[in-house]
Amino acid sequence: MKFKAFLTESGVSLLERRFLPALDKMGKICHLFFTKDHIHFLYNLLSGDGFQTIAQFHKETLFDDYRISSQNEDRIAFAIDISLLHRAVRSSVSICSEFGAGGSTASRLQIKLVKKLPPNSTQPMPFLTFETQGYKSAVIQDIPISKPLSRAEVLELQTALDMAQDLPETLVQVPDLNQLQNFIDRMKHVGDLLNVSISKYGDLHTQIATTLIKLGAEFRKLLVIGEKATAPSEDQNLSAQTRSERAVLRGDAQSVQVSIKHFSKSLQCHLAKPDCAFYGIAPQGACLTVIFQFFIPGTRQTDKSISLHCRLPVLDPGS
Repeated sequence: MKFKAFLTESGVSLLERRFLPALDKMGKICHLFFTKDHIHFLYNLLSGDGFQTIAQFHKETLFDDYRISSQNEDRIAFAIDISLLHRAVRSSVSICSEFGAGGSTASRLQIKLVKKLPPNSTQPMPFLTFETQGYKSAVIQDIPISKPLSRAEVLELQTALDMAQDLPETLVQVPDLNQLQNFIDRMKHVGDLLNVSISKYGDLHTQIATTLIKLGAEFRKLLVIGEKATAPSEDQNLSAQTRSERAVLRGDAQSVQVSIKHFSKSLQCHLAKPDCAFYGIAPQGACLTVIFQFFIPGTRQTDKSISLHCRLPVLDPGS
């Protein structure tokens, strides 16, 4: 089992300034999954439930001279503390800057899997090693990782990843995440459970209710991808809640209840600087899916080399 690659300058910037700050908010431990063509950061996929986050990059987006080999179809996966990874990348950027300031030739940041004998230990342990190479010196940082996943565990992870790629039948685009974040920040002080309704008309309705207060926010006439429908004219003057309920009864909308903490956590992905986000509810209300879209810089074309999405578990209304 071998892995070695050099992080490109743009790859370092993408991780250090955007994606690692966002992923750091998702949780402490994630699975890092390398394949022949892609790198995945996976949160909570093996548990089968709970809040899940999936970030995927094509290898050329982050690395050059990318080399991987294993007896498991050249796939390697392990658990890693994302905050340690973030700290190592940040430190490497600082070291590279110092090397550059010294007038040396351009330094390179190599990342590889190694086994080393830790102090006061008799058993070699696996590490993800960062080596910053300058003209006359090198700085090495070792990040402890879990034992690489077995063949059966990698297969289970790949199966869970494939299942997590299924898209809802209707997705609505929310172009202004800051506005949505402001609403959710207010709602967090009211209660713990958030009702989310998404219609084929392009409406996203959120509401939090207690015995004393109801607080809601609605985004209307959003861009719809997938199954869409025309809103009945007789519904135009009704309240947001009534319109939402009628759309659900017609089969033109779905409504689920999620943890407001999970919803707020998904919004932390704005740190990755997506260009917009899509919300959708899986068939049979299995989960609430949030897909973040990235454009090729300077265009309005989707950058297919990067993907990021969250899956929020649906709560039992009686819980």
